[in-house]
Amino acid sequence: MISEFRSRFRSLSGSRFRFRHLWLGLVGVSLVVLVVLEGLNAPHPPMAAATMVSGVLCLAALAVPERLFARCAIGAAAVSCALTLVEAQLSQRPPNTPGLVELGVLLLLITRAVRRCPPLRAAGLAAGSTLAAVVLPLRIEERNSNLLNLIAVIAVCAVPFMVMVGLCLRLYDTLREREREAIRQGQRLEHARELHDFVAHHVTAIVAQTKAARFTAAAGHPQSPEDLDRMLAQIERAGSQALGSMRAMVSSLRDHTTASATTRPTGDPAGLRGLRDLTEEFSEVGPPAELALAPELADRPLPPGILTTVHRVVQESLTNVRKHATGVGRVEVRIGVRPGAPEQLEVSVVDDGQGGASPAAERSVEGSGYGLVGLAERVEKVNGRITTGPRDGGGWHVVAVLPLNKANRADSANKANTADSAYAPTLGKVAPNVASSG
Repeated sequence: MISEFRSRFRSLSGSRFRFRHLWLGLVGVSLVVLVVLEGLNAPHPPMAAATMVSGVLCLAALAVPERLFARCAIGAAAVSCALTLVEAQLSQRPPNTPGLVELGVLLLLITRAVRRCPPLRAAGLAAGSTLAAVVLPLRIEERNSNLLNLIAVIAVCAVPFMVMVGLCLRLYDTLREREREAIRQGQRLEHARELHDFVAHHVTAIVAQTKAARFTAAAGHPQSPEDLDRMLAQIERAGSQALGSMRAMVSSLRDHTTASATTRPTGDPAGLRGLRDLTEEFSEVGPPAELALAPELADRPLPPGILTTVHRVVQESLTNVRKHATGVGRVEVRIGVRPGAPEQLEVSVVDDGQGGASPAAERSVEGSGYGLVGLAERVEKVNGRITTGPRDGGGWHVVAVLPLNKANRADSANKANTADSAYAPTLGKVAPNVASSG
C-alpha cells in the first residue's frame, strides 16, 4: 500500500512539474510576442529590431540559472541603456510604448538581484537595472511634463517597491533555510540519541562481560566449560542485539517512510512491565538490580511518549552504572507516582557505588556526557525534568519527574521522536540541573 501511495505521489508530482513548466513556457512566449509587438511600433526596421533584441535579452536574463544571472543581468541592463541613449538622439522615435515589457522585466531583475545575490553584487546589479529602467522612457517621442512624471514615478515608487519586495523575499528564504537546518539538526540529534540509547547499551554490556572474563583469567581462576559457554552466549546475545539496532537505524536512515515498527531499534517496551527484562539482563553481568514498580502503575495505560521516556531513563542509568561506577553492590530502580503529586510520575535509579566520587570515575567520565544530554532532551520534550548527582550516603542517583496529565503533549513529543521532524528550539536545550554521569 505504501509503495502504491508513493508511486501515485511521484506521478502526481511529475504531472505538477510538467504543468508548471508548460505554464512558464506559455507566459514566456506571450511576453516575447508582446516585445515583438512593441518593437513593431518603432518607425524604422533597425530600431524595431534593436528594441526586440533588448527586450528578449532582458527576458533571458530573468530566466537564466543562478550561476549565469549576474553576467546576463549586467549585459541586459547595458544593452538597454545603450539603446535608450541612441534612440534619445534620434529625431524619429516611437510615438508611444517605449518598451513597457522591458521596463517591467528590468524592475523584476532588481528584485531577483536583491533576493538572490550577495549584498555587494546585489547593489551593483540593482543600480544597473535601476538606471536602465529610469532612463527607458526617454525612448518615447513626446517630451513633456508627463514624461518627467513617469520617470519620477519609476525612480521614487517603482524601484524602491521592487527593492522592498526583494528584501522581503530574501528574509523569507533565510527563515526557511533556518527552519530546514533546524529540522536537519533535530534529525541528527534524534539519530544520535537512538544510537546511544541502543547501540551503546549493548556494546557496554559486551565490554563489561569481556572485562569480567579477562579479570577472571588474570586472577588465575580456572573457568569451567559451562561458565565459558554462558559468558560467550551473553556476549553473542548482546552483539546480536547491537547489530539488530544498527540494522534498524540504517533502514530508518535509508527510507524512513517504509521502515516498519519491527525494524525500529530493539528495546522499546510494550509497557512498564518490560522494564523487568531490562533489569534482569543487567543483573546477569553486573550487580543485582531491583525493580520496584508501584502497583497502581502496573496496568495503567501511559502515553507512548511517557512510556518511551521512562524506558530510556532506566536504560541510560543502568548503562552509566555499568560503565562508570565502581564498587556497586546494589542498584535500585523505583517507578511510582510522586508523593504529594498524583499527576506526576517519578523514575528513580540509585546505586551504592563510588561513581563520580573517585579519581578513576572522574577519568572515565572524561569525554562522555552525550547520554545524559540526550536523556535531558527526551525528558524536556514531554515537559518533565531530570536531576542527577552523587548521594549523601555514597553512590549516584538519577531522578526524572514526568507529567501524567499531559497525554496529548506526550503523544506529540513521541511523534516528534519517531518522525524525525523535531525543531532545534526544542532539541537544543538541556536541563540545567543535569550533572555528569557517574
